[in-house]
Amino acid sequence: MGSKRHVYSVDTEWTGNHGLGTQSWHVYGRNHDISAEGKPVIHGSADPSFHGDPTGWNPGELLLASLSACHKLWYLGLCAGAGIVVTGYRDSAEAVMMENPQGDGEFESATLRPVITLASGSSMARAQALHDQAHAHCFIARSVNFPVICEPVFQIV
Repeated sequence: MGSKRHVYSVDTEWTGNHGLGTQSWHVYGRNHDISAEGKPVIHGSADPSFHGDPTGWNPGELLLASLSACHKLWYLGLCAGAGIVVTGYRDSAEAVMMENPQGDGEFESATLRPVITLASGSSMARAQALHDQAHAHCFIARSVNFPVICEPVFQIV
């Protein structure tokens, strides 16, 4: 079976024109709306340190959320296939971006810290090993050029 191509489409519309456009750095807003057909709009902005609205999702948060969600989806699917019963999953992920003196930068790392609740009788060792497999399969982690570390914690109920 050959490779399958998946195409994703989103619209990003700048909503931060306060009437003067980009006449100067300080007069325009960084806000934008991200939309896709049939889905709720995501209100975004820049990081507050780049004059963004702290109530909007910034690109760094969205990248980290994508890494976390992709890992979780792969992990749950692998657990289901391996007979590991996950009853709860919550990730407190963190990423580090280094800003250069010129104002540009790059992500240095991301750390996923999922807390996974397993049903009684589930193999803790197998549940742990599946994180490595999930990471190896995660589309987003495979696409970034910085380390993505996973530090899971397990609970059995």
